[in-house]
Order: sequence, then structure tokens, then C-alpha cells
Amino acid sequence: MTVFAMAQFCITDRAAYRRYQSGFTDVFRLFDGQLLAADEAPTVEEGSWPYHKVILMSFPDERALRAFADSPEYRAIAVDRWAGTDGVVLIVHGLT
Repeated sequence: MTVFAMAQFCITDRAAYRRYQSGFTDVFRLFDGQLLAADEAPTVEEGSWPYHKVILMSFPDERALRAFADSPEYRAIAVDRWAGTDGVVLIVHGLT
């Protein structure tokens, strides 16, 4: 079953976040995911939204997502995302 990871956050330290971004693509391509969207200015259609950026990724299943998120390669760059952002990451299970 397809699994999506949706990150929603505010960038609090642009330099730290840029370091994270500079390593993200090389790490992400090692895994079986697909980057579907990354937007620093999404349009809020309804309600209020306290964040500034949204990222949407898909993986064939939760095992593939966990392989990426728990990998030493990702953990090594994630320290800069954790230092440079404030927000949430949601795991959403697809319907098929």
C-alpha cells in the first residue's frame, strides 16, 4: 500500500536548512521514494495553517519509508533539518 510522508514546517534557521537541502537529493535517490511536491508558499484554501513550507513524498509501502527515514545517511543530514525547522511530519497511508 502506498504511503505518503507530508512534512509541514517553518524554517527557523535558513543556513541549517540549506545544509539539509544540499544533501537531501543524494540521500533520497538511494531509496524507493518519489518527491511529489515541495512548496514554500502553498495557498491555504480553508482554515488557518501555521507553517510556511510543505513537502509531500510517496513510498511504495511503510517499510520503504522507514528504510529512508531510519537510514544512517538520512539521519546524518536530518540533524540540520531538526535544527533549522519547527513543524510536523505526517505519515499517511494510501487507499491502494
